[in-house]
Amino acid sequence: VGEHNRPQDLDLNICKTKQLTNHRASSGEELVQLQAPVEMSLERALEYIGSDELVEVTPKSIRLRKMAKKLAKR
Repeated sequence: VGEHNRPQDLDLNICKTKQLTNHRASSGEELVQLQAPVEMSLERALEYIGSDELVEVTPKSIRLRKMAKKLAKR
């Protein structure tokens, strides 16, 4: 999803969607600029991960993810 700017983890569920309301924002729609994803080699990914993270390697991609833990234990 992204990199948190603080040292602790940010708990979120990417499968949940934002609830849509019937209220309109006073600022209207704002253009959001997204940064390009960081391409990492296997060596860079292994240097980057923390003790509670994993590197998934497939023939086409390298992914970083957290170990499967319950939210209350994190």
